Amino acid sequence: MQRLACLLLFVGLTAPQIAQAADKPNIVFILADDMGYSDLGCYGGDIATPNLDQLAANGLKFTQFYNTARCWPTRAALMTGYYAQQVHRDALPNLGGGGRGKRQEWARLLPDFLAPHGYRNYHSGKWHIDGKVLPAGFDRSLDMRNQGNFFSAKGNAEDDEPVQPAEDESDYYATTAVVDHAIDCLKEHDEKYSDQPFFHYVAFICPHFPLHAKPEDIAKYHDKYVDGWDKMRETRFARQQELGLLETELSALEPEVGPPYHFPEALKKLGSGEVNRPIPWSDLTAEQQRFQATKMAIHAAMVDRMDQEIGRLLDQLKAMDELDNTIIFFASDNGASAEIMVRHGGHDPSAEPGSAATYLCLGPGFSSACNTPFRRHKTWVHEGGISTPLIVHWPAGIQAKGEMRHTPSHMIDIVPTIMDVLDIEKPTVWNGQPIPPAPGKSLLPAFAEDKTIDREMLWWLHEGNQAVRIGDWKLVKAKGDQWALYDLSTDRAEAHDLAKVNPEKLIEMKLTWGRQMKQIMDLAEQTAEKKPANKAAAKE
Repeated sequence: MQRLACLLLFVGLTAPQIAQAADKPNIVFILADDMGYSDLGCYGGDIATPNLDQLAANGLKFTQFYNTARCWPTRAALMTGYYAQQVHRDALPNLGGGGRGKRQEWARLLPDFLAPHGYRNYHSGKWHIDGKVLPAGFDRSLDMRNQGNFFSAKGNAEDDEPVQPAEDESDYYATTAVVDHAIDCLKEHDEKYSDQPFFHYVAFICPHFPLHAKPEDIAKYHDKYVDGWDKMRETRFARQQELGLLETELSALEPEVGPPYHFPEALKKLGSGEVNRPIPWSDLTAEQQRFQATKMAIHAAMVDRMDQEIGRLLDQLKAMDELDNTIIFFASDNGASAEIMVRHGGHDPSAEPGSAATYLCLGPGFSSACNTPFRRHKTWVHEGGISTPLIVHWPAGIQAKGEMRHTPSHMIDIVPTIMDVLDIEKPTVWNGQPIPPAPGKSLLPAFAEDKTIDREMLWWLHEGNQAVRIGDWKLVKAKGDQWALYDLSTDRAEAHDLAKVNPEKLIEMKLTWGRQMKQIMDLAEQTAEKKPANKAAAKE
């Protein structure tokens, strides 16, 4: 504790925006699932998110924070500080990995490093990391394994044991249940362990498909999106410009780019209102416009409800007098999703949209709008697939209020940031095995001022989609396409390919991507099983 106070005092002397914290801070990381960059009000959105907006107003907003473009690799990067491919949690050629890959023994999760320093560790919500939760270092867990029905607890696990759903689940809603469990953990902590700090990982499933929401939440947005995705993109972009969020133009819609996976049988089940391409809104039939606007209303309702539940979580922290000395992070695991499918219980077209009997997905039209101003969607490593809000709120440690941070940063940076804040040295050996250096960087200096964190690169690979960012330059390609080169200092929309006019930079960055790929392959190969990636897992 003395070392932490000295660290914060030192930073306070060199950067006045950081305040001293007398005690070890608590840490809460809140993760949304399939939420677009512009879905929050404080990032230009039209959905009511007052609680998250207030956290941003009293903290920091990162404008260039990245995920991995997909659910499970992001969770691996977040909890280990490594690129998911390094720890077998995203596929590499001929090495397997992916949604069913198993981490190496040394690839420990954050709680294993916090527990020796007195932290209690809690998990509420989606897991999607290999292995069970408690052996990964958590003291309590609600594992939301049921990701196909927001209105039932069937299939979930608490402390790694199956949950027995209530006979009457008429009041059950998964997003609310996540925070019910989180609050229960916090109340117990306050009663029994108030002398210890805590880390709480709150991982919502929403607004991931199926689009399920409470009727009263859907009603708030029923007619809000009838003007279509073209208008929504323009309105959100204008608001982002007013906020000074980023310097770019609005990306163009790509009518030729549909869902990443094609399920023709699902389209038949969903009926003539479904559209699997982001064509101009005016080209849709009246039936299609109503159907699409309704789906977006449900997506908005899911985000709205998540914010309401986050408000309850914040109220609990206030009741414990812990809000000021809790570092709260909020982000999304990937961009909004263009996927269209029907899984789990199927889809009843006669049922009320958003109810348990329906299975709807947002699709590429409104996904493009949710990812404003960027191109593409979840699974792609263009900006729309990998860009997420990052809100950081910590009144006891950050004096800045409502400021933006523009440093390029990534999920791999969260572990080193937390370790740096706490002045914890990560072990170099685990059970006799050396722990390889991790690629993440601490963002603690950016808590004090808007400065760029020095790093060689940020790197992506997912299902053949590839990218690397060095400074403001980004090299990117979708699987099967040619490399494209963009200057993100003015073109986050990835609208102006500079590959032909700057071939030297193109070659330099291709070589850099390849070198990083080789290093990642070398590390992953040490303990990899020689088998192809599991295709079924890739569809999760």
